[in-house]
Amino acid sequence: MTLLPESAGAVIFTVSQISRSIRNLLEGEFCFVRVSGEISNLSRPYSGHSYFTLKDAGAQLRSVLFKGQQRYLAKELRDGQQVVCHGRISVYEPRGDYQLIVDSIDFHGAGLLQLQFEALKKRLADEGLFEAGRKKTLPKFPRKIVVVTSPSGAAIHDFLKIWKNRGWGARIQIFPVRVQGTGAAEEIAEAIVRVNAHFDAELIVLCRGGGSLEDLWAFNEECLARAIVASTIPIVSAIGHEVDFTIADFCADLRAPTPTGAAEQIFPDAFFWQQQVFSCKQQLIRLIFHTLDDYSRQVMQNRRLLGNLDMTLSHLSLQVDHASSRSMHCMERALQRQSFKLAQISARFQSQSPLTRLTLQAQQLHHISQTMIQRMQGLLYRKSATFSVHAARLESVSPLATLARGYAIVRKKKEGRKGDEIVMTSSQVNAGDQIEVLLHDGSLECEVSTVRTIRG
Repeated sequence: MTLLPESAGAVIFTVSQISRSIRNLLEGEFCFVRVSGEISNLSRPYSGHSYFTLKDAGAQLRSVLFKGQQRYLAKELRDGQQVVCHGRISVYEPRGDYQLIVDSIDFHGAGLLQLQFEALKKRLADEGLFEAGRKKTLPKFPRKIVVVTSPSGAAIHDFLKIWKNRGWGARIQIFPVRVQGTGAAEEIAEAIVRVNAHFDAELIVLCRGGGSLEDLWAFNEECLARAIVASTIPIVSAIGHEVDFTIADFCADLRAPTPTGAAEQIFPDAFFWQQQVFSCKQQLIRLIFHTLDDYSRQVMQNRRLLGNLDMTLSHLSLQVDHASSRSMHCMERALQRQSFKLAQISARFQSQSPLTRLTLQAQQLHHISQTMIQRMQGLLYRKSATFSVHAARLESVSPLATLARGYAIVRKKKEGRKGDEIVMTSSQVNAGDQIEVLLHDGSLECEVSTVRTIRG
């Protein structure tokens, strides 16, 4: 063990010197230790060494297991395991970090978070929340997508990069939420409820980058699982890396290994589909031309089998004309013969028929009827003239003519007796009587209001 001199306060050390002295103190004091805790933030870079954090409820300790020691492990390391690590404490001088150099690891059960994860997973699975039959079908060509994520994370940038590269013209809306820490699960669940209630979306994407089990724990909460199941809009989970599984992954309608993988599954490649459409168009054109060629060959073959249709039709037309001409000639001769016979029969009937006498009598009857008509017309003319003279005389003395000159006839209405009394003097009526005034073109119904008598 290297001790600092008692007068260290008066001595100026370089950073390297003080770091080396601290390393010597720690390595001397903690040569071989056994430390229990839970593994988190496990990573394996290209070198093959395993770097992780050993933690408990109150503190964390950086740890490293070199590649050569990993062959002695009973099983593979993963986040959430509760282990006992045997090794020595050292200081990594370039960063000034102290860490545990692990020689061997004893596994004695899963960590608390892992146990909680498995218990919740089993309970929700027993309720049927993970069954494939209840999961909704994702739209093949989505146009309206809401991404529930942290807008400052790298995951959303990876997601949008694929969306841009695919050239798919979908509308993306980002619903900002916390994706880690206390209350994050409730906030994400509330976001899902709000998107279902107020957003015109075809798809919801839960997006978050990778991390340890505790970093992703918001997506293992029961409230979020039930919000995902209750959503009427299909949900895609794009959480963590490919090896990370959360309760949200099991409840979602589609689990994507990464945010990038989610974008690749959601967004169709516009350029690919354009090429497919172009290829189908070309195939259709080729098929159409091929079909037309087949039909053309069939037409030519049928023409060869049928011969020259124009010549055939012309020959048939001549035959039809010839047959038609012969038929017409035969019909005309037959009609002539029948007409001659009919004329002969008609002549015989004409000479022997009573029609001749009837015709003569009809002529006589016509002459007599004409004579009677003329006499009747003369008689009617004379009677009409006599009637006109009498009508003119009657018109001259008719009261209607008098009425036409502006005079009127007054009749008094009588109740209970037939006929009305013609009023000749004012004494025949009293005030209140009903009278009728006859004019040449109608009549007036009047009531007498006053009676005046003119004395001679």
